[in-house]
Amino acid sequence: MVKALITGGTGFIGSHIARQLVAEGHTVRILHRPNSKLTALDGISFESAIGGLREDDMPTLIKASEGCDWVFHVAAVADYWRADKAEMFEVNVAGTRRVLAAARTAGVKRVVFTSSAAAVGINPDGRPADENTRFNLPPEEFPYGYSKVLAERAVSDAVWRGQEVVTVNPVVVIGPGDLNMISGSFITQIKKLGILVPITSGGIAVSDVRDVARWHILAAGHGRVGERYLVGTANYPYSLWYAMIAEAVGVLRPRFYMPDFLVPIAAWVIDWLRKRGIETPVDAVQTRMGVRKAYFDCRKAWGELGNPQIDMRRSLHDTYTWYSQHGYL
Repeated sequence: MVKALITGGTGFIGSHIARQLVAEGHTVRILHRPNSKLTALDGISFESAIGGLREDDMPTLIKASEGCDWVFHVAAVADYWRADKAEMFEVNVAGTRRVLAAARTAGVKRVVFTSSAAAVGINPDGRPADENTRFNLPPEEFPYGYSKVLAERAVSDAVWRGQEVVTVNPVVVIGPGDLNMISGSFITQIKKLGILVPITSGGIAVSDVRDVARWHILAAGHGRVGERYLVGTANYPYSLWYAMIAEAVGVLRPRFYMPDFLVPIAAWVIDWLRKRGIETPVDAVQTRMGVRKAYFDCRKAWGELGNPQIDMRRSLHDTYTWYSQHGYL
């Protein structure tokens, strides 16, 4: 049995890591703010550590790490289309440095850092990228991915100093319990708009949150120090992905294809609207990604940490059921 600290444990991936750890008989400590909503942790036993990732939180962050065998650093600003860019870099980059420093000071054996597939490059010919594909998108257009690139550099520095850190790079994650609607908007938008959702020429890599949580725990126990692991289940063109969602939620599948030349125009319009305080269903970053085949090769993680166990049709069904039962639809 081990004791683990989880930053971001009140969120989507972090809460599933907590649930699986507790189910395996481990002890879990959750770092959270005094006013954090703990709904995602309903029904499981955990210790609370009140604190955050700011510079003035370092004493409490060190204390929270003391006595722990593992630290899962999951906390991040992931909803980049709703977030302030400066805040995102403060949390995702500087916050990661502080977690690593606190874990070293407290004598934690191993840290598992939750990065993102967004920190990995995309092959222009559509071939799935792997862990060796360098980030190759314009940082100013894809700041979330770039923030994770910089956070991974902090991890590399820590490993060079002798700290045990393993990096996990999830693709787009769906599943029950996405309280903040990070990726669940795929499902809610198609449920609401159905056939009217435009299809772009790109594609997406996806996985279920329960598999992603399991891979995190396996990385803590068996991952190689200093390695990064892309974790995902399948790659789909948007045409097939939207059709699968439409089938799961019971609406007509989208049929309108948006030509590639219209996508940058749409992104410009969205930027213009958002600068004037007008909310849009997606942001310009998401729109630009619509023409990219963001496919990833996850065979390294499958070979070293295990194959996915939840197929995406089941994941979509479970996610839709959870949203329905909790009033999101």
